[in-house]
Amino acid sequence: MGSLSEHAYRGYHLPSLICGQVTLPSTVADEGANETFEVAPSHSVPITPGSIEKTLSKMDIRKAAVDRITPTFSQLYDQGHFGRKSTTLASPGGLLDLLVVDGQAGDISRPAVSDLVLYQELRGGSRLNCDFGEGKQTFTVQRGTLVLAPPDTAIANTADAAHRVRSIAFPLMQWSSFIDQATDGKISFSRSFRYGKLPDSPAIRTSLQNLWSICDLEGAPSNLLARAAGCQIIAELCRLGGVPLESPKGGLASWAERRSKELIHTCLSQDISLDYLASEVQLSPYHFSRMFKRSVGLSPRAYLSKIRIEKACELLEFTNMSILDISLEVGYSSSQSFSKIFFQHMHVRPSDYRRAIRFSIGSA
Repeated sequence: MGSLSEHAYRGYHLPSLICGQVTLPSTVADEGANETFEVAPSHSVPITPGSIEKTLSKMDIRKAAVDRITPTFSQLYDQGHFGRKSTTLASPGGLLDLLVVDGQAGDISRPAVSDLVLYQELRGGSRLNCDFGEGKQTFTVQRGTLVLAPPDTAIANTADAAHRVRSIAFPLMQWSSFIDQATDGKISFSRSFRYGKLPDSPAIRTSLQNLWSICDLEGAPSNLLARAAGCQIIAELCRLGGVPLESPKGGLASWAERRSKELIHTCLSQDISLDYLASEVQLSPYHFSRMFKRSVGLSPRAYLSKIRIEKACELLEFTNMSILDISLEVGYSSSQSFSKIFFQHMHVRPSDYRRAIRFSIGSA
């Protein structure tokens, strides 16, 4: 009996198993005997080359993968499934995978993936014949059309024209606990969501537009941005499925607001997560995000951006630090992304701000 590690073997995991034991059938092993492994509680079943290959020295890993292991959406991209005309962004911590694909007319089916995937058409004009596991659907795709695909389900899909699709994948390992915390276990991905073509949703369209606009400025979404945007989108998906999440009433308690702000100021240069902030004030990320905005007037991410720019202004005025060093000091990975965000807030480049503020002080 062997132990299964938390790290995915070659990036795969078995999302349907949560705890207990996993038994590999005789078709997997060379010798014909079933092999059983302990599975860590509260985790999907992970596999490492060391743990399995040491325990089953004659096991063919490729055979074990066939029909037993579901890849993630990003792994299909890594394997070249979406072709060459595609771009991808992955958030730190694996909260979201963002993908843009330019596809041709024809068969655009894909195998099952272990993620919930939301698609948005950017071009429009094609007609889709789809099967998301619940029967065939045929519809014309307009610019902005939203389509939701379930996890662990192969998608049969053909398009009669070229298309450009923006996709966001929600790894279930990262989002199942969010759903449980926000709904006390009353909502599940399998029972509560509406799959296929979605009705028009201004809330989702706005969330997607904001997310991609910020990514254009900053690159891959931060932990804070990824969780916040994902919370907004999943909350709306629950509403569209007929099971809306209960919105919190009121803002944060005074101690919780003070603690949240203190943590954000302390972690100014770090990729602080919404989960961490929420846990420190004993709330779920979904409820914390909304209550913080009611109390402060800004979302946690917007508040973090505000104080980062304020700190940058202070450093530009009172120190001789380079623009790059200031960028890193206030939590940006490059001077280019920092300069874009600084200009968005202050309507002037950092170097021009430094010259202007020092000139005004010298002239006073």
